[in-house]
Amino acid sequence: PFTMEADSLNCCVLGDDVTPAQPEFALFIREVVREMTAKSGQKCTAIRRIIVPQAQVKAVSDALIARLQKVVVGDPAQEGVKMGALVNHEQRQDVQDNVNRLVAAGCDVLLGGQADFSAAGAFFPPTLLYCPQPDETPAVHAIEAFGPVATLMPYQNVEHAMTLARAGEGSLAGTLVTASGELARAFILGAARAHGRIQILNEESSAESTGHGSPLPQLVHGGPGRAGGGEELGGLRAVKHYMQRTAVQGSPTMLAAIGQQWVRGAQVVEDRIHPFRKYFEEIQPGDSLLTPRRTLSEADIVNFACLSGDHFYAHMDKIAAAESIFGERVVHGYFLISAAAGLFVDAGVGPVIANYGMENLRFIEPVKPGDTIQVRLTCKRKTVKRQRSAEEKATGVVEWAVEIFNQHQQAVALYSILTLVARQQGDFAE
Repeated sequence: PFTMEADSLNCCVLGDDVTPAQPEFALFIREVVREMTAKSGQKCTAIRRIIVPQAQVKAVSDALIARLQKVVVGDPAQEGVKMGALVNHEQRQDVQDNVNRLVAAGCDVLLGGQADFSAAGAFFPPTLLYCPQPDETPAVHAIEAFGPVATLMPYQNVEHAMTLARAGEGSLAGTLVTASGELARAFILGAARAHGRIQILNEESSAESTGHGSPLPQLVHGGPGRAGGGEELGGLRAVKHYMQRTAVQGSPTMLAAIGQQWVRGAQVVEDRIHPFRKYFEEIQPGDSLLTPRRTLSEADIVNFACLSGDHFYAHMDKIAAAESIFGERVVHGYFLISAAAGLFVDAGVGPVIANYGMENLRFIEPVKPGDTIQVRLTCKRKTVKRQRSAEEKATGVVEWAVEIFNQHQQAVALYSILTLVARQQGDFAE
């Protein structure tokens, strides 16, 4: 499909929790001025609409005017010049025409607004407009003066601010300056659908913030509606735009064969060699071990509690445990994991070098004193680790699916473990 960015009337919103005495107020002023004047406002992400609480209109306008009046316009090669010319005289005329249209629609000029057409360069002054009735002035949400021009407008409450933010009918970027997490959540939920990217700016994030108009490769740079409905391709996500996503149906065993990754329910392969005795190259997805059984006792619970310091009532207080959802004392979940490791680990020196981690742990059913557990360990997938030098040991990471069952063949815990396993052959190349 064809997409085209028509324009983007990006907004910067000052939260109603922010007062001139707060650091966020100064951040707001700085962000707006920077976005108005960087590249003389000739950026698709430049701030065009400045949305502030009604009570802060004067404070914001005074602060913006004071900062913008200090912006020296001229030849950027000259010392002290802060903003250069527009791209050409035609662009200057276009910006002037759009400013005139906004004024005719009901906006007041607070600063600038008129180019010096006698000057040789295509210069246009920083221009701040004020729209007292943004709900009744649709032009302010539809006309983009592609230069150092922005329009200040008031809002009455948070819902009104979100309505005004959405009135641009699709923007590349928006910024909310607030110190309130509650306000930030409400604004995101109410305004995100009309924006490709929203920055939440406060004192905490300001030191590392890349700014309103500076997208990062891993972030979306594009927007809905007037912003074109497209997206610049950056980061790994961009690769997927060139790929076809196809659903594949089949039995678990067939899907495992296709994807070279074991999936639950697929066939497993058992042999007389313990999986931990195999080198990385010898292990294949689906290789599996079914362990011997172990019956857990109250003594196990007490010993683990003393060793770990975990005396939680469900494990140690018989009366309290009887009144719990379990009806009696239960085995520590972490003891269950340790006991499972004791069942499936091969203790001797071999290709397995280290436990690399555990993921996606879920306890399914409680295990009580007298229950018997058994473990199935199955290779899920393998990943080769890059060998960085000839001296470094060649290794790979193996992910194992672990299923712990009780005597009724009910799964009581499911998780994955990662092991670092030696390779028989290295692949380091100078």
